[in-house]
Amino acid sequence: MSKGLSNLNETLFDQLARLNDPNLKGEALETEIKRAQSVTTVSKEIVSNARLVYDAAKLKIEYGHSHKMPEMLEIKG
Repeated sequence: MSKGLSNLNETLFDQLARLNDPNLKGEALETEIKRAQSVTTVSKEIVSNARLVYDAAKLKIEYGHSHKMPEMLEIKG
């Protein structure tokens, strides 16, 4: 699986399409609902992490590069 928020967006829309399948019924529908709940939970964590990295980048720009950022907030690349 590719990394990135655009890929996450595609994954979420693909999941929505699967949930909207009118032929999905019974146990298959329940399985897909559980999968969608899991995808949603993980997606929220990915977005939260992306927001943290974005906020760290903004602070680094605002306060300059002279302050050492904690390693986990460093932007690589």
